[in-house]
Amino acid sequence: MKEFERTERIGAELRRELVAILRDEVRDPRLQRVTLQEVRVNRDLSWAKVYFTCFPLDEGSQEQARLLNGKLAGFLRAQLARRLRLRTIPQLHFEHDESISRGEHLTQLIDEALASGQGGGATADAAEGAGPVAAMTPAVGNPAGGDSEPSRDERGIGGRSSAPIDGAGGG
Repeated sequence: MKEFERTERIGAELRRELVAILRDEVRDPRLQRVTLQEVRVNRDLSWAKVYFTCFPLDEGSQEQARLLNGKLAGFLRAQLARRLRLRTIPQLHFEHDESISRGEHLTQLIDEALASGQGGGATADAAEGAGPVAAMTPAVGNPAGGDSEPSRDERGIGGRSSAPIDGAGGG
């Protein structure tokens, strides 16, 4: 089985070339902070979605999407046609990638939840067995505190095993 699909390889190549074209040939200062994240190409290579982010904090992403999807998309497609050896160059559609800002938001929410949990309320409930976490978590070790050693039978010492040691099964 193939390690990568053809569309993934072409998408990666399109991304590399688009980065080089934006860096070397496009002189618009509004597009200097654009970072191309991924290019997804459909199976027949008729179109490609180019996901981008802008830094800092995605300021002006709507304006940059409008610029990239305007006349610049045609220019970029023409430059790709000169650089790549493909039968057809896909139509480019630029879309702002919000996954980084969503990830930052989720990280902030997790940090806030952990900070509010440090007050001791959630850990005390779980220790007493009143919380839902305690109901789902099996008890580990000695309930009186500290870990205990396994019994002699659990270690295999003392008790007689029903399975033969040598596998012969005789008696």
